[in-house]
Amino acid sequence: MAGGAQFDVAVIGGGLVGGAIAFGLRKLGARLLVVDEGDRALRAARGNFGLVWVQGKGAGFPRYGAWTQRSRREWPRFAAELFDASGIDVALSQRGGIHVCLDAAELRRRTDALAALVAQPGFEAYGYEVLDRAALARHLPGLGADVAGGTWCPLDGHCNPLALLYALHMALARAGCVFRPGAPVLRISARSDRFDLTTAAGLLSAERVVLAAGLGNLKLAPMVGLTAPLRPQKGQVLVLERMRPFLPLPLSTLRQTDDGTVLVGDSQEEGGFDESLGTPVLSAMAARAVRAFPALKSAHVNRAWAALRVMSPDGFPIYEQSSTHPGAFIANCHSGVTLAAVHAQVLAPGIAAGSLPPSLAPFSSRRFEVPQAA
Repeated sequence: MAGGAQFDVAVIGGGLVGGAIAFGLRKLGARLLVVDEGDRALRAARGNFGLVWVQGKGAGFPRYGAWTQRSRREWPRFAAELFDASGIDVALSQRGGIHVCLDAAELRRRTDALAALVAQPGFEAYGYEVLDRAALARHLPGLGADVAGGTWCPLDGHCNPLALLYALHMALARAGCVFRPGAPVLRISARSDRFDLTTAAGLLSAERVVLAAGLGNLKLAPMVGLTAPLRPQKGQVLVLERMRPFLPLPLSTLRQTDDGTVLVGDSQEEGGFDESLGTPVLSAMAARAVRAFPALKSAHVNRAWAALRVMSPDGFPIYEQSSTHPGAFIANCHSGVTLAAVHAQVLAPGIAAGSLPPSLAPFSSRRFEVPQAA
């Protein structure tokens, strides 16, 4: 251990999940360490679409619906604190969001799915509206003739995810926290009073450690007695040129950013760790966007990207403290933007206190354990 730097808490992973948790711990100042693999990592944060979204979330897991709604409520305060700490505006807008359906069958499936969602026992119900084409057109000028209708929820919104990531890191720097980029963690060794991290930047030590490394947690979790049953899910995004404002509300698959850029996204592909772009998927996304808004047919595509979501077996987050190595925590989720507020304002204080809130118990990996037959 000689020569190794020592900290109160080490957060492994400097993306949106690790960054938000670290932001909630920033009062530790120089006693807080964030280590990040760097540009070689599978960087989900830089592929994020930027939605702060509630609509449709929590099917089969009502507690996740409540967790998402809580984060939505906390977001205005979180954004304000982030601006005060970093001087960066993340362009938060929470005026509602829309899911567009291109034919009657889609609209019927969507309506049935939302009705079943809010009817779940224990689900924290919220308001939404099913809109026919005429009603939807009042929200969305320039709507295509193919659109049958859609659903609108007043709780939805969006922000600038790149500004969010930048603001988190700026706030941590201003608070005097230590950031070590390009330092993948190779090994975690648990001792009686600390965790030693063997990294590419040398040996580091902390009393507590937070695994927020996304898919990197597959290798890290077993080192501290935790489970990370994760898989990658590819999403692709088309980035169109800047246009005059035409989209007053974000859609689940289409949004206009604060600088006028139009993003088309939300593909969900099970293909392992492949991050390559796929022309058939991009073409299908573009075709749906043009059917929804015909004016996009003449818009130029500036670039496209693919990134890997961090998915658990049921698609919901995993939050847990190790039972065999107390002081080691794990945080995995694919909604790094939507959940950033509760990661900073609920999860981080629990880590600081040494015990996660009881409300997070349902998110333990123990839900994946299957009892063996006698």
